[in-house]
Amino acid sequence: MLTSFRELLDERRAAGAAAGAFTCYDVTTALGVVQAAEARTAPVMFLVAEASLRRPSGRLLLPALLAVADAARVPVCVQLDHVTDDALIDEALAGGIGAVMADGSKLPAVDNVSFVASVRRRSGVAGVEAELGHIEGGEDVAAATEAGALTDPRAAGAFVAATGCDCLAVSIGNVHGRYAAPPQLDWERLAAIRDQVKIPLSLHGASGLPDTDVRHAIALGVCKVNVNTELRERYLVELEAGLPAARDGLKLLDLEAGVVDAVAAVVAAKLDVLE
Repeated sequence: MLTSFRELLDERRAAGAAAGAFTCYDVTTALGVVQAAEARTAPVMFLVAEASLRRPSGRLLLPALLAVADAARVPVCVQLDHVTDDALIDEALAGGIGAVMADGSKLPAVDNVSFVASVRRRSGVAGVEAELGHIEGGEDVAAATEAGALTDPRAAGAFVAATGCDCLAVSIGNVHGRYAAPPQLDWERLAAIRDQVKIPLSLHGASGLPDTDVRHAIALGVCKVNVNTELRERYLVELEAGLPAARDGLKLLDLEAGVVDAVAAVVAAKLDVLE
């Protein structure tokens, strides 16, 4: 069932848990996410990459994911992830997206505030997530990456107040894609950010983090955790392994079922950590 961004995050925070947010480049991935979520009666989010909506088929992907979310037996929110293009944001909002991650983290501080505040003003009931500091790495292409500019706790309160954002993505040593070295998250910084803001916090780049780190982040105020790289890795491994057998008889349904199960296994393991 389609659920609002704020409602889902508020419920997770009240439960002392975090929502799993999983990037879905196609419906097959979304089916795997729902399979795992329904088995655990856990709310989830579908993340839609900006690059996905830019593709010629992008205009069809969003309504397809919204339909899967609406038919699911658990609460699901669909969010446009790490978007910088105002026109694309407006297109997604018109299409019924439940939330937007308005990423102005590469802009000067004043421009980041202006960008996010503008998105918040025109988003209506849809949620708005923002990023303070900068989480390095690619959302769509995994590469070994060092941590970027960390979130300044002293600026966090003013940033949230000025933008009106509903969720803040923190940079505390986490990265998108693969970690160039074992991650060393700045727990004191996360605790200080939590003390400065009242809205939910999100942690991106969870694919490369130990489960103990994810649990500790939740204990310090994180209630949304993004996962992408691990899903893509497992998807492609299963696709490669299942293709030879599927070719005999052109068993496309069997091939898809294997990929759905593989994605569901990754999602299930993450959801167990987030509770």
